[in-house]
Parts: sequence; C-alpha cells; structure tokens
Amino acid sequence: MIKSLKIYGLFGFMRLIRDKLFTMLFYPKARIIRLPVYIRGKKGIQGGESLTTGVNLRIDIINSETITPVLHIGKNVEFNDYVHIGVAVGISIGDNTLIASKVFISDHNHGSYAGEIHSHPDENPIDRVLTSKKVTIGKNVWIGEYVAILPGITIGDGAIIGAMSVVSRDIPAYSIAVGAPARVIKKFDKTKSEWTSI
Repeated sequence: MIKSLKIYGLFGFMRLIRDKLFTMLFYPKARIIRLPVYIRGKKGIQGGESLTTGVNLRIDIINSETITPVLHIGKNVEFNDYVHIGVAVGISIGDNTLIASKVFISDHNHGSYAGEIHSHPDENPIDRVLTSKKVTIGKNVWIGEYVAILPGITIGDGAIIGAMSVVSRDIPAYSIAVGAPARVIKKFDKTKSEWTSI
C-alpha cells in the first residue's frame, strides 16, 4: 500500500481505490477498470478475466434484431487510455494482448463501397446501411498507439502492429507490420529465434 501511495501520490492512490471498488462491483472478473469508462451493450462482452484498462475506454456494442454481437476478451488483456471498440457482429481479442492508447477497432462501416451494392455519396452517412465483418486478434499481440483496425481483419498470434498503422488487410502470426496501410516488415524466425527483415 505504501509503495502504491509513493507511485501514484495521494490523489492518484484515492482514484485507484475508487476504480478498484467500481471494478469489484460491476466487472468482478477484471483486474481493474479505470474510470471514466463508457460501455454500451455490456451483455455482449464475454471473457475479460484479469482485464486491465486505462481511462476513457469506450465500447459500443450495437444490438440489432437479427444479430447478437459479441466482444470476446481473452485473459490478461490490457487496454491503455482512450481505446475505442465498435462491435456490430463480432470482435475477438486473444489472451495476453496489449493495446496502447488511442487505438480504434471496428468490425463495421457506415455504407457499402465494394461488391454489388454501393452507398451513394449524397446519402447521409448515418443513414447508410451498416456493413459488418468479424475482427479477430490473436493472443500475445502488441498493438501500438493510434492504430486503426478495420472490419474483416485477422491479426495472428504474436504479431506487432506499429504506432499509427491502419490495418486494412490480414497480418500473419509472428510478424511486425507498420504503415498506412500496414504492411509486414519483419517475421520471427523460430529456427534462429530472431526477427528477420522481409
């Protein structure tokens, strides 16, 4: 307790106690949910054992008459400050994944811009048809600051996504991807036990 007081200071320590009490009351499986937090559609959250969050986590789980959307959070997942997750069909985040601050993950989009049906640009974006594709993030993934992960993406186990990347295509396991759009620049060579450039 004295160590925590030294680390956080008096007011920080008091906030920590408040947040821990809030977590125990409303999210007993989690380690700590730091306030403020905004969660719409709490019933759609599965898992979350030992979840740790920073401040201003925003989760929007959009219920519909035909689909029951699910946000599955694995064990020991950590979200830093200002993470925003939007779920219309399904997002799965694997065990031990670490997500930096200001990351945006969404499985849906306002409008259709490919395939047979196209939204018209004169149509109000909020009124456009909601299109959705599941997002899957593997275990032991590290996602850097300001990353955006778009609908339909799979990120494999052990992958690293560099800061400010836009993930618009699948990222294989044990690789490092950076950029907008994100592209793989390194892969982990298990035989040499080192990261090698592509």
